[in-house]
Amino acid sequence: MSSPGLVGDALREQGWRVDEITVVPASSHHEPNVAMSFPDSADYDLLVPVGAPWSAYDDQRIGRWLAPELRWLADAVARGGAVLGICFGAQALARALGGGVRRAETPEIGWVPVDSDVPEVVPAGPWFQWHFDRFAPPPGAVEIARNSAASQAYRIGRCLGVQFHPEATAEGIEVWVDNGGAAHARALGIEPADLLAQARLLAAEARERARALVSGYLTTIHCCGQNV
Repeated sequence: MSSPGLVGDALREQGWRVDEITVVPASSHHEPNVAMSFPDSADYDLLVPVGAPWSAYDDQRIGRWLAPELRWLADAVARGGAVLGICFGAQALARALGGGVRRAETPEIGWVPVDSDVPEVVPAGPWFQWHFDRFAPPPGAVEIARNSAASQAYRIGRCLGVQFHPEATAEGIEVWVDNGGAAHARALGIEPADLLAQARLLAAEARERARALVSGYLTTIHCCGQNV
């Protein structure tokens, strides 16, 4: 599973305590159907489910922890809790709330801009993408960003789901590359070394965009579930 990276950093900068919970340890990457007991969502002011190298509809391969995670997210939202879902996390949130997840017609790996209706919450980017699936926002959600490949962000209540990776750092991307991602990138004609070089080049800008997204989410959506 991914690290909260720049999003975790941005939350800490605003005085939040960030507890990181690993669902699938590195030692279980090739046999990821592990059992998982999630903490009580009522103990947290915000849940931030992040990325994963599996699909949010692959019940057979990861169902032992995916089903509890979907219930965890649904229960959190039902009690008025807040969720900031990132990539797989946004897909899981969509599914938990009655939306859908399916294979994307156009996979995305690399840095791309998005068309945002609410740039004060979701700046236009460029954002780092690494996904082969896409979500259909759940009933009652409002799509607030998109590009030609997929819906890129939706909000519902006190929740925000984004398809891209605002948390991504060069170090995190290197882990994904080394953990099987190099082959996936090359299959799309993308050289992993170029991804890493661009990540290092855009590092300062990526950090500022992550800060802007977190700040915009907290002040506009998390605080009161305001329609944006």
